[in-house]
Amino acid sequence: MTYKRVFGLVLDSVGTGAAPDADKFNDGGADTLGHVGEHFAGKLKIPNLQKLGISNLRAVPIEGVPAVEKPIGYYGKMQEISAGKDSMDGHWEMMGLPVKKALSTFPNGFPEEILSKLEKFSGRKIIGNRPESGTKIIAELGEQQMKTGDLIVYTSGDSVIQIAAHEDVIPLKELYKICEYARSIVNGPEYTVGRIIARPYVGPDKDHFTRTANRHDFTLEPTSDTDIDFLQQAGVHTVGVGKINDIFSGHGIDEGYHNESNMDGMDHVDHVMTEDFTGFCFINLVDFDAMYGHRRNPEGFGNALMEFDKRLGTVLDNMKPDDLLLITADHGNDPGFRGTDHTREFVPLLAYSPSMKESGSLGIRSPFADFGATVLDNFKVSGNGNGQSFLDELK
Repeated sequence: MTYKRVFGLVLDSVGTGAAPDADKFNDGGADTLGHVGEHFAGKLKIPNLQKLGISNLRAVPIEGVPAVEKPIGYYGKMQEISAGKDSMDGHWEMMGLPVKKALSTFPNGFPEEILSKLEKFSGRKIIGNRPESGTKIIAELGEQQMKTGDLIVYTSGDSVIQIAAHEDVIPLKELYKICEYARSIVNGPEYTVGRIIARPYVGPDKDHFTRTANRHDFTLEPTSDTDIDFLQQAGVHTVGVGKINDIFSGHGIDEGYHNESNMDGMDHVDHVMTEDFTGFCFINLVDFDAMYGHRRNPEGFGNALMEFDKRLGTVLDNMKPDDLLLITADHGNDPGFRGTDHTREFVPLLAYSPSMKESGSLGIRSPFADFGATVLDNFKVSGNGNGQSFLDELK
């Protein structure tokens, strides 16, 4: 069967157990969903994900979320082949463009040649310059930044340059302009960085600083066409919700919506579902990652999962027989693990349509490009050959 509309929903950082190559990333033993379930000691309630098969795809079910005898759809998991474990790597690979060459990372901070260019362009001093949790470094340096007008610049284990500033001290327009410049100087060949992230915050002092929804990601331009481009070129309507537009630098997106939060993102999904269109809606919900994974907060992570699950119930109720829902993630970010970085994990793969007559396992899919290949197959669009469609397995 082919579907009129496909909704691809990415639960940012919701991994489901260490990938076979996790040790290469020092991530052996990571398990985002498993450790969140353990933290809740049987009280994690996600009935809609459960009936879709979220525990059926695991060797050991999530604590408190037993596998169901007959899921309502198809379930499996995906294994990444990209060189990194960033959101860009995961999303690009899903859309048929694995990142095969490792991007630049900065475990010891940024080199002087990058910092001096940023200072000269912005006319502002740089403070920070180390791998750090965003909330921690803003709490530490935010008051200084407010007094001096300096830029807080930091990174993580991923290929990112993050630039933080108080919105009342450096206006958003200026912060974005600085980030755009930073983007222009790390596109290779010496340094190739995946994302420049503007991290504005507000608040009167270190005890009350809050990062705002005005975050903006300036992502490396896709190195070639992705599945979203192929869909758009074939006349298939494409919608991006959340940071999808940023991740693909606007390529291939006909209609885009910025998210203030997971729940705001689900509001956009509800809105798009009321529209009469044929096409692909690609959604990213980032709170799991930004608010809880990096902050190693399993309580908040689990509560966010339960809040999402309630909204998922509305989506399932509103689906039409010719709608297809695909739920996955771009990487892990285990809040019960060491450090503060993404974790190299399998990601869930759940597929559902009200028209399905059967259910079952999709097994382990690799690369992530199987996801995009399935979307292309549904709309009878040719891609670059990466990935294998599982459309025919959905009965």
